[in-house]
Amino acid sequence: MPENTGVEKALETAVSSLDGGGERRPGQRDMCEAVAEAMDSGRHLVVAAGTGTGKSLAYLVPLVMGEGPSVVATATKTLQDQLVDKDLPQLVDALGLPVRYAVLKGRSNYLCIQRLKEHIEDEQLSLDISDGPRAEISRLALWAQQTDTGDRAELDFEPSHAAWDALSVSGRECPGAQRCPSGSSCFAEKARHRADVADIVVVNTHLYCLHLFSDTPILPEHDTVVIDEAHGLEDIVSDTAGLSLTGGRFDELARSIRAVVAESAAAGDLEDAGIRLREALAPFRDKPLPAPLPDELQGAAVLARGRVEQAAAELRAIPDDAPGEAGARKLRAVLATGALMEDLGRAVEAKSTEVAWVSGTESSPAWRIAPIQLGRLLSERLWEHTTAVLTSATIPMNLGEVLGLEPEEHRAIDVGSPFDFETNGLLYCAKHLPDPRNPGYEPAVHEEMAALIEAAGGRTLALFTSYRAMDRAAEALSAQLDFPIYTQRDLPKPELLRRFAAEVESCLFATMSFWQGVDVPGESLSLVTIDRLPFPRPDDPLLEARRERYGSEAFRLVDLPRAATRLAQGAGRLIRRGDDRGVVAVLDSRMARAGYRWELVRALPPFHRTAERDRAVTLLRTIRDGL
Repeated sequence: MPENTGVEKALETAVSSLDGGGERRPGQRDMCEAVAEAMDSGRHLVVAAGTGTGKSLAYLVPLVMGEGPSVVATATKTLQDQLVDKDLPQLVDALGLPVRYAVLKGRSNYLCIQRLKEHIEDEQLSLDISDGPRAEISRLALWAQQTDTGDRAELDFEPSHAAWDALSVSGRECPGAQRCPSGSSCFAEKARHRADVADIVVVNTHLYCLHLFSDTPILPEHDTVVIDEAHGLEDIVSDTAGLSLTGGRFDELARSIRAVVAESAAAGDLEDAGIRLREALAPFRDKPLPAPLPDELQGAAVLARGRVEQAAAELRAIPDDAPGEAGARKLRAVLATGALMEDLGRAVEAKSTEVAWVSGTESSPAWRIAPIQLGRLLSERLWEHTTAVLTSATIPMNLGEVLGLEPEEHRAIDVGSPFDFETNGLLYCAKHLPDPRNPGYEPAVHEEMAALIEAAGGRTLALFTSYRAMDRAAEALSAQLDFPIYTQRDLPKPELLRRFAAEVESCLFATMSFWQGVDVPGESLSLVTIDRLPFPRPDDPLLEARRERYGSEAFRLVDLPRAATRLAQGAGRLIRRGDDRGVVAVLDSRMARAGYRWELVRALPPFHRTAERDRAVTLLRTIRDGL
């Protein structure tokens, strides 16, 4: 690894190559140097990099300058594509280094050539079909002849789930290139080959965690991993180290078997087993499962396992060298059968170190299992083998402890933000409002929002902790205000954000999925309202198990860090560039009164603070009037 002076010069060169000569940001330089030091020393790094830091460039420069293979894990596929299609090409060109980079996604993101061939063989595909999913399949078939990658992200239209599912395959079913008739032309395998020879591989965090907990590695060996948006790592690790079992898995397997055995007796029995499992799970939805399992659920699981075994026997009767594409279909069905059998076995034998519960909807409950503690798992799979850099604009106050990073094993820094939050932003805590549990709270909040939105001239992103609160507020305020009010239910997220940004006086009311990943700089957004402090649900079974583990420290170590991080994410929607101005209004009096309030305040950007509505209204009017 070069000396840090070399990395500093590389960062300066990279910034100078940006449009307009770029902008020098001390936090970006500090982060770049810290990442380089971590790579050199092998000591893990946790770095909070506020909005506007330019953290992507801060970690890419040391990776490009480094000697060993590395991985960047991002929260979204959109950021993956930005890194590979824009940031890395610009950086490599600016530095003039022969660095190879590649993006790798889960198999279901790539069109499966074998499944396409099977559709053609079955004459289920006709190029003159003009409506429904089959018309989309026709369009996808034409695209397959033109694309080099088969990556869904390259499509110029959004296929339906039915169409894409017909021509893609999950990692549970795919037999791999050596056992698939179309292995030599497989898009997913080609992507893996590019990743195998790359110096930097970009993936999403979910795929990275699947790699960590898979018996067969998905990614090539690497010396360093950068996990961007690391505030979500705990939840992603919980998902990928655990399992989710639904009745729909049995329906999917039944369809796979019918593609091999047209008159399958086992397929109908599998569907019946899925129905019985749904019925047995339904009474426990949103609840932890007791140990030992209830008789009705134990019985449904035993029945389901027997039905899967019957399906496996039916598949074994089909010759491996069956003509046409039947052999490939059989192999995928065999793999899916084995995966379902394995998950059933794990579900009925959950360990004391895991929590089992039921989530999902009323019509599709899911049997979930997740580890209670993550530290040992991550130590065995990650910390002991790979240097990790964890970064986000909002880092939970106890992230290292939750993830099992010992103090001597990592360095934690905060490089701040280049934005002048103190001058440009105001944090308004509505101290006078009733407690959220008070019956008078809701009408008081609606009155408060009306005054603030009127002063702002619309231009409001109103964030809610529940759909019910969002709907009630939208109904009440639409009758009082003349500004357009969109809600999360009205349109797909990209179109909602486009309209909100384009229609300057509009308002957008939304729930938790809009608390992060929303970037609307400029005059269209000058007010962010937050209805309640975003504490996690008290009856969340996984968090309940973790609270039990921490005992009297549970609120400090489980609930408060999550609320602080979510609050910071929501407040972070306001100032997205240097000249943005506005107000973050927290309409929960606990923010101004509770003993833990300073933990929440410290997680937020350093806005000026007030408990006086008049100050907030005055600033909003000033911004609205362009003063």
